[in-house]
Amino acid sequence: MAQAAGRVARALGAFVDGAIPVRIRAWDGSEAGAPADSGAPVVVLNHRRALRRLLWQPGEMGLAHAYVSGDLDVDGDLGEGLAAMWGLVRDGAVKPRKPRLGELPGVVADAARLGLLGPKPAPPPEAIRLPRFARLHSKLRDRAVIAHHYDAGNDFYELILDANMAYSSGYWADLGGELTPANLEAAQEAKLDMICRKLGLGPDSTLLDVGCGWGSLPIHAAKHFGAQVRGVTIAAEQRDHINQRIRAEGLADKVQVDLVDYRDIAARIDGYGEFDAVSSIEMGEHVGDENYPTFAATLFGALHPGGRALVQQMSRRPADSPGGGAFIETYVTPDMVMRPVGDTLTLLQQAGLEVRDVHVMREHYVPTIRAWLATLEADWDRAVALAGERGARMWRLYLVGGALAFEENRMGVDQILLSRPTTTGRSGMPATRVSFEPVSDPAGITAP
Repeated sequence: MAQAAGRVARALGAFVDGAIPVRIRAWDGSEAGAPADSGAPVVVLNHRRALRRLLWQPGEMGLAHAYVSGDLDVDGDLGEGLAAMWGLVRDGAVKPRKPRLGELPGVVADAARLGLLGPKPAPPPEAIRLPRFARLHSKLRDRAVIAHHYDAGNDFYELILDANMAYSSGYWADLGGELTPANLEAAQEAKLDMICRKLGLGPDSTLLDVGCGWGSLPIHAAKHFGAQVRGVTIAAEQRDHINQRIRAEGLADKVQVDLVDYRDIAARIDGYGEFDAVSSIEMGEHVGDENYPTFAATLFGALHPGGRALVQQMSRRPADSPGGGAFIETYVTPDMVMRPVGDTLTLLQQAGLEVRDVHVMREHYVPTIRAWLATLEADWDRAVALAGERGARMWRLYLVGGALAFEENRMGVDQILLSRPTTTGRSGMPATRVSFEPVSDPAGITAP
């Protein structure tokens, strides 16, 4: 009787032109596929349910469900395995095909013997469940999406992020440097410093931060530049965490954070229309195509004439999935829209903002994400205690895949500096480009 791995390899061969590109290790300990000494990724099938998932949902979604549930693993480094498999597909070394007529009886027989015939397995509970009948990007649905992504809790994010709790790309002085917590913190402080300098913040400057996360930018701007900051978020856990940090830092007279949807800012934030600067760091991806003009108009309306805005936002090429792909849309952040950066510039300009500078930071996201991943792996047991085994596996897959997407230019991230010109066309900015590079010691920052 053929062992399980041999049957799997034979069945898989009916769907792929050429040799099987991976080595398969089945639940019975058998192995087949690529030679053991070929260096090919080793796919470990811990349970026959992994194959049933792939039968019902071939491709990314079936693989994601199987990995998150623990039904499937990759032996060795997950990132190297995914990069190798993606490269085979990208370079055309693996070409899917339909089984030939004569192969179908054998495929069906192998599927039956492997126990693959049966109902569709339920997705792991970590997959998001959105409110029924909630309209796309309605306030109800947006709150549900945010709540899902932050369900792991502040303790989990404190585990993987730096001391600033900055959940966005850092700015690395050495892109090839060691991925240590200290270097991650320095990269995030450099990013925060650069944003404050681009916005021209100084003592008593006023800043509105839209989608302020755990308060890394509001606190940095107040503490190191003397700015008066209002932050808004729709995540209650984030708001509560920021308030604790504000009290601990003695910044209650400098920073205020409100639980406000960006669509309600004009009605609920005192001083709307009179801010010196407005920022939004990796939040614009989540408002959707239909609402982006409203988002852009909100940034424009918050500024007094001559004020500055900075948007840090992820992007994708036109042919790629704007939502990030099936895995991200199912497990991480549904409803996200990443468009080419040029399209975003057009939308911001249509709101009345003038584009002053576009800073491509794609390469900087690779070490940022890999530093988060290194911290997750180093404290895996605590991550499992906080998020559960499946939750921790979901985060591992998310971070590994995200780093690869930025490294291989399937995703980008850009800082867009803008101004609200006066009625006579004055931008309020220097006519020549000035250096916005961060200083080496953020603690010693003085106002520009």
